[in-house]
Amino acid sequence: MKAIVALLLGIVIGVAVFWFYGTKQGHSTAQTTGEQIENAAKSTRDTVQEKLRVFDLRPEQIKDDLVRTGQVVRRKAKEAGQAIADATADARITGAIKAKLVGSTDLSALSISVNTTAGIVTLSGTVNTLEDISKAMLLAMETDGVHEVVSTLQVKPKEAKTS
Repeated sequence: MKAIVALLLGIVIGVAVFWFYGTKQGHSTAQTTGEQIENAAKSTRDTVQEKLRVFDLRPEQIKDDLVRTGQVVRRKAKEAGQAIADATADARITGAIKAKLVGSTDLSALSISVNTTAGIVTLSGTVNTLEDISKAMLLAMETDGVHEVVSTLQVKPKEAKTS
């Protein structure tokens, strides 16, 4: 009995929906909904096209980059701004460490190269003793903005005395 009532109710609802969309009001509602969907799709397409233009991601630009450099690199303006700020901070860190090396009586600023990338300092070159490696690393670690210090410093071999 419940199944028959459910079947009849389904038929009545189906007929009502069919009749509603068959009337002018129902037809105009369906048409308005269709237009809204179409407008949303156009808006989305326009937004995507604008993003492709802003980020230089159109196929002809990608092809040009591949021909010119062999790679395609794009950054958001915020990320590019951050990269510039990071590069400025890295240059400041490198300069501060080099100044400390110049002021040090034990270490030679000319023998030690300093490179900073994203707060990671790499020391390379030569020093006189293992203790000098420790001093150079400590000097770098005590500089503001330094997150990590990597040393590839080498101890100079002692020259043999000639008679």
